[in-house]
Amino acid sequence: MLTADSGSVLRLVEIEGRGRALVASQPLKAGQIVLQDSPIVVYSAFPLVKPQSSASYCDNCFRILSSSANVVPCPLCSHHLFCGPNCLTAATASSHSPWVCQALSRLRDCPSLFSQPLEQQVQARFLIAAYNLALVSPSDFQVLLSLQGQYFPSDAPAAEFLHSLISSVCPPPSLSISIELTAALLAKDKLNAFGLMEPISLQQDGERSVRAYGIYPKASFFNHDCLPNACRFDYLDSAPDQNTNMIVRMIHDVPVGREICLSYFPVNLNYSARQKRLAEDYGFTCNCDRCKVEANWSDNEADVIDDNGTVEENENEEIMEEDNDEQMVASEGDEVGEADFPHAYFFVRYMCNRENCWGTLAPLPPSNDVQSKILECNVCGNLKSEEDMYCRAHLVDFEKISTGVIGQYRRPPPDGHLLSTFRGNNIQGALTSMIEYSKSNIA
Repeated sequence: MLTADSGSVLRLVEIEGRGRALVASQPLKAGQIVLQDSPIVVYSAFPLVKPQSSASYCDNCFRILSSSANVVPCPLCSHHLFCGPNCLTAATASSHSPWVCQALSRLRDCPSLFSQPLEQQVQARFLIAAYNLALVSPSDFQVLLSLQGQYFPSDAPAAEFLHSLISSVCPPPSLSISIELTAALLAKDKLNAFGLMEPISLQQDGERSVRAYGIYPKASFFNHDCLPNACRFDYLDSAPDQNTNMIVRMIHDVPVGREICLSYFPVNLNYSARQKRLAEDYGFTCNCDRCKVEANWSDNEADVIDDNGTVEENENEEIMEEDNDEQMVASEGDEVGEADFPHAYFFVRYMCNRENCWGTLAPLPPSNDVQSKILECNVCGNLKSEEDMYCRAHLVDFEKISTGVIGQYRRPPPDGHLLSTFRGNNIQGALTSMIEYSKSNIA
């Protein structure tokens, strides 16, 4: 499966306790593209009847629709819009076939579906897309079936309801479906679907919504790490073509044989919120190096998780020990060695400091084997110079602050101890306050 697009830079292996994984088959450089993948299934993340306040997207490529006269409606229904004749033609032959159009219209008129949670309307969209894939591309459907899926007894009611509904209201032509197949597909969607996000300009209170979900067969082999060494980029509204493709780039250098991991969610989430999401959405507990460190913090903290996954800090938190360092290979030219790489350094160097962004920074792809000095945020798209980020990181004297040595400072650090602040996961506030403090107070 990992052949054409990925070249020979990644190798699919089995890792005990982690299952299938992707490892570097050669030394990889920061910014290097290690995978480009196209989705075999893409479907809308909105309920069948979208809220009037929501933005409109092309039902084929999922670009945001403008008020342009190029917008074309589906000729068979009034519910689906396309950004132009080309997308309409492509969708009619694939994702929005006549059967899909008819099936979604029938489901939209089905009262029993609207008495269920909104999530089941989105699951119904996925099942229609998956069954349609079996009709228009049997080989891709087999790829979908080959992906990992984990079925939980708690998922049975939704699977039974949706199977009964689709079988009676809009059964796919010339395709025999069973409750076992429906349940298996829903399990694979839950573990493998990537969210295609709305533009950051549309976010409210720091929360971005998903515009669509896509299943990427090669990218599905990336395991999770709470301090990833690679991150995904998509260019839904800016790429001239193949805009739903996923591009995975290295955040920093890694040696041959190292597992390449993504973070399944923004890196700013605290330990409890990360573990809760991983258990509920993916069925596993994370034991990465960061979690091993932060698990010890959780044993003594009385933090309250809010709806955004961040915490309200306990004012009486104790100062953490200095030896909770994260091991990471430093990029060429970095003055910080592997053994000295502080746990908090990742957030200063590789997390976007734009308000409410929480994106991850990776260098632009190398040009003529020369590493780029410009880092790109995978959420807001902002570009930052490596020099700025490097200076920003080194303005914070981690060693002095983490050991509690404040004799060289004219006043105590704001909000107490740096690691204590990171422990509370007010990461962006910690970065801002500590950098401003370091600028004016380090002797």
